[in-house]
Parts: sequence; C-alpha cells; structure tokens
Amino acid sequence: MLTKKQLDLLAFIHKRVQRDGVPPSFDEMKLALDLRSKSGIHRLITALEERGFIRRLAHRARAIEVVKLPESLGGAPNPGFAPRVIEGDRPDTPPPAAAREVTTMHSAMDVPVMGQIAAGVPIEAINHMTHSVTVPAGMIAGSGEHYALEVKGDSMINAGINDGDVVVIREASTADDGDIVVALVEDSEATLKTFRRKGTSIALEAANPHYETRVLPSDMVKVQGRLVGLIRTY
Repeated sequence: MLTKKQLDLLAFIHKRVQRDGVPPSFDEMKLALDLRSKSGIHRLITALEERGFIRRLAHRARAIEVVKLPESLGGAPNPGFAPRVIEGDRPDTPPPAAAREVTTMHSAMDVPVMGQIAAGVPIEAINHMTHSVTVPAGMIAGSGEHYALEVKGDSMINAGINDGDVVVIREASTADDGDIVVALVEDSEATLKTFRRKGTSIALEAANPHYETRVLPSDMVKVQGRLVGLIRTY
C-alpha cells in the first residue's frame, strides 16, 4: 500500500525517466512534492524501495530504476499485489453511522480501527478501516468523531502505552501541551507522541529515554487527534 506522497513521488520519477532517460535529482523531487527538506525524500525513496517499486543502483549517481508500477499508474495487475493509496489525512467519508452511534440502552460502542500508528520511528498512517473494536461508552470523551489505531513500537512505554495496544483517538486539529496526540509529520508520516510547543516549533516527546525528542517547525506538524483511551489484550 502506498501513501499519497509515495505515489506522487513514484509517478514523478517514472515520468522523468520516460521523458529524459534519467531520474530526477533529490532537489527536483523535493520541489515537485513541495517538501521542506531532502530527508523527507530519502524516507519516501526508502519506503518505495522496501515495497519493491524502485531499485537504487550502487555506485552510480542518481541511479534509481522503476521496477514496477501500481495499476493506478498503468502497472499490470498482479493477483498477489494490491496497493492502496491513502491520503495524509483521514478519508472524507466518515465511518458508518452504526459504528459511531451511542444510545442510552447500550454501555459500549464500536469504533473503527483505522490501521497502525508508530510509537517509535514514524511510519505511514494507514487510513482505511480494517475492523472495529468495542469500547466502553464512557471512553468516548467529548464531541467529535473517534477512531482507533494499533500501536507499533515502544517509545511511549513509560506512558503506559505498549507495542500491540489499541489506542482510542478523538479527532482534533489542536492540542494542549502535555497531550498525547497523533501527529502527522510533513504530510507523510504519523506518530504517537506527547505534544509540546517550543516557541515557533513543536516538540514531539517520547516516553522512553532511548528515543530522542523531535523538534520540528510548526508548519511541518499537523495534529490529527488526541488520545482518550487505551485497550490492551493479554
């Protein structure tokens, strides 16, 4: 499955190789995708390589070979390969009403599980409903939509959030200092961290001394929701 940024980069590389015979430079990729730094391009390139769409050739400058394309870019169908394109934000289409409905006759409700979230090195947010999880109605704090994510990684372990836990998130675009949030970094990666403002920057703090705090310009970080609950299976 591909994020929107990954698909855009793959399309740009393929188009330039078809036109010029050589792939674009990292600077050209950065400008084409409107990213602030080359580090974002490096992460996207690595993700495309890991998923088998491109191959980097050693000891050659700008040596990137497009190995395959998803069907959306004209690639041949493959029964064993079905990439999905996901946006940096959650889908415009809300979960079914039945998954959000709470009545006075029930003490629990179903919340859609929208994929995985990294509590460690950021990974792509997977914005499609995989299944639903039943949570106590009292866990649904405040107004607004709620969704759940499966945690991967241990960077929030000292906050009581372990690898494999399911976190319940209330959609929000703002946060207060100290809130644990789903943060979208450079419109391409999502992570679960403690939110703090540092002047004009945003600090995404881990709750594990083995992980460093990431301090980023405020326009590179978008809050996607606040943590309101946690479910653990033993």
